[in-house]
Amino acid sequence: MAPRILSLFALLALIMGAPLAAQQREVPYWATIRAPELYMRVGPSPDYKIAWVYKRPGLPLKVVRVSQGWRLVVDPEGEQGWVSASLLSPDRGAVVIGEGLAALRAGPDDSAKLRWNAEPGVIGKLGKCEYGWCKFDVGGRVGWVRAERLWGSSDL
Repeated sequence: MAPRILSLFALLALIMGAPLAAQQREVPYWATIRAPELYMRVGPSPDYKIAWVYKRPGLPLKVVRVSQGWRLVVDPEGEQGWVSASLLSPDRGAVVIGEGLAALRAGPDDSAKLRWNAEPGVIGKLGKCEYGWCKFDVGGRVGWVRAERLWGSSDL
């Protein structure tokens, strides 16, 4: 019975530690909002004032500093503040930026077939990027978008 309980605790520790371990990387790095609601604070503690409330899971954030269980992040608008590391995901995401619609194409080329258009502010999962284009998945609608139209696509 004891080995079974130890195995269960080891598995639980592995599962629970994975999200935080994934956030223990060299800064800067990209992360996305994991939670349905995330508070950005003016300092690295729940005792600090809330500066912003985000209700956009998948929104990319640039992590620029680490302090224990807190991350100093920058959002797509340039706002900076502290968030709990447990509410971030290591998954790469991006948000459409710039003026007008962004074309999601069948391949990484302006002449590739147009699949969809995405408005500025649309959030999606970021795939591989090559030759100035990135694979972008918006709720299962996948296409290639010019990297300059996606905040979160750059290598840091």
